[in-house]
Amino acid sequence: MKIGVLALQGAFIEHIKMLENVLTKKEMSELVDLVEIRQLKDLEKIDALVLPGGESTVQGKLLKELDLLKPIKERIESGMPVLATCAGLILLAREIENENDCHLGTFPIKVVRNAYGRQLGSFVTTANVGAIKDFPLCFIRAPYIKECLSPKIEILSKVDGRIIAAKYGNQIALAFHPEMTKDKRIHEEFLKLVYKNCKNKTSNRLAS
Repeated sequence: MKIGVLALQGAFIEHIKMLENVLTKKEMSELVDLVEIRQLKDLEKIDALVLPGGESTVQGKLLKELDLLKPIKERIESGMPVLATCAGLILLAREIENENDCHLGTFPIKVVRNAYGRQLGSFVTTANVGAIKDFPLCFIRAPYIKECLSPKIEILSKVDGRIIAAKYGNQIALAFHPEMTKDKRIHEEFLKLVYKNCKNKTSNRLAS
């Protein structure tokens, strides 16, 4: 099983280290490969993707220039699990407030960039995220989800009335940075989703 981490810009190293901490030695040696996605060939046979925080405009530009945007979009739309944090959430969003274009556009939400302004550009708080209780939330010039554009979206968390975490199919979008904490639970839940999706794909192939 291969998990790709987009490594064009931003906090991709922190996600890789977190996944390495979550995975057992047996999983790392026998079951799971972590792949840094830098060019088209790196996408070969990946089973899941992490879109890290950073600069969404820069990342979106590089995705287009490297011909990664369309194949990643197609893979996500076909059901590939994806964990997107901060800038990654913006990359997934179908609509970005005050902008005419989106990037991947696979997640039917409208987002607001740099939504907390200068004074609250970076802060830490705690909230429940889905079934995960009291998760430490690290916000760095964070966006938030202003509007859900599909009834199939599961809202996972809100802070001060604003949606900061949601799930749509196999896509998990977070406005905060779980990789900047010592709490492994969100990455553990993502790995469970990846394992489940791979198991279902194998079962479907055998059935056909």
